[in-house]
Amino acid sequence: MGCFFSKRRNTEKESRPANEEERPKQYSWDQREKVDLKEYIFNGLKDETVGRLPGKVAGQQFVIQDCENCNIYIFDHSATITIDDCTNCVIFLGPVKGSVFFRNCRDCKCVLACQQFRVRDCRKLEVFLCCATQPIIESSTNIKFGCFQWYYPELAFQFKDAGLSIFNNTWSNIHDFTPESGELNWTLLPEDAVVQDYVPVPTTEELKAVRISTEANRSIVPVTRGQRQKNSDESCLVVLFAGDYTIANARKLIDEMIGKGFFLVQTKEVTMKPEDAQRVFREKAADFSPLLKKGAVIALEFNGDGVVEECQLIVDKIFSGSQMFVSESKETASEDIDNFYNFADIQMGI
Repeated sequence: MGCFFSKRRNTEKESRPANEEERPKQYSWDQREKVDLKEYIFNGLKDETVGRLPGKVAGQQFVIQDCENCNIYIFDHSATITIDDCTNCVIFLGPVKGSVFFRNCRDCKCVLACQQFRVRDCRKLEVFLCCATQPIIESSTNIKFGCFQWYYPELAFQFKDAGLSIFNNTWSNIHDFTPESGELNWTLLPEDAVVQDYVPVPTTEELKAVRISTEANRSIVPVTRGQRQKNSDESCLVVLFAGDYTIANARKLIDEMIGKGFFLVQTKEVTMKPEDAQRVFREKAADFSPLLKKGAVIALEFNGDGVVEECQLIVDKIFSGSQMFVSESKETASEDIDNFYNFADIQMGI
């Protein structure tokens, strides 16, 4: 029996074309598109304007190193980005799914969005930031932060591809790993700082194809006041529940409130369970618990004299068909805000 099968195998082998025997096996990983690492690094550049257009990075890692007096624009989402030993550079980074890490950099101005942000051994950086977690600086001095503000048509989709929410931005909640007694290694940029004065739009023919706006009211990320001192002792919490127009409604409400002279302090997008409703919404928990099953909620904190009454009027007038939680009074609003953001910080581990 063994001889019979052995003879059949030999016959099959002899019947194969010679070139078929020599052909190596093909595996799925052999068929993947080869990545040219040179497309994902800027190294040793001087006095240049360079960049990548939307779709050209597509979630890959990127490295920027040893660049001097350069304008660098990455108009796409990426996995992680490291910036090492760069001096006097202007840098824009589209949404980064993981971390952005600056090391040994000097005199750079940046706009960027990421999950994690870290600076080590750097001096004099000015950063307009959107960061989902607490930004960290280490062994660094004269680092200044402002809120991310930038727009181009592809940017909203790039945030989604990077898994980032435009409403989760802790840009001003800085942790300094190496504080020095009596000195502050970081500060906030002036509230009226104009992003284009720091990071101007590119002027090269290739990069001008990206339709950019640096106006605060068009920014894909809502511009918040963050940790700056509040103008008023009256604030208001609004919580929008998941639906087809939640993001659009949040943007519309922000525009209306800012147009009335109020300030957006902070925003948050987080998933809540029905059992969390009592902690945040108290006596209204029963009304809102069923809505939590539809998806994440978006919370907005506004500040200014008379903000609670004005917010209630705008919500009733413009969003009467949508269910929203709005603080009932100046007296209860402070507790509403503390309850929600304490809960959100625990959920997100910030």
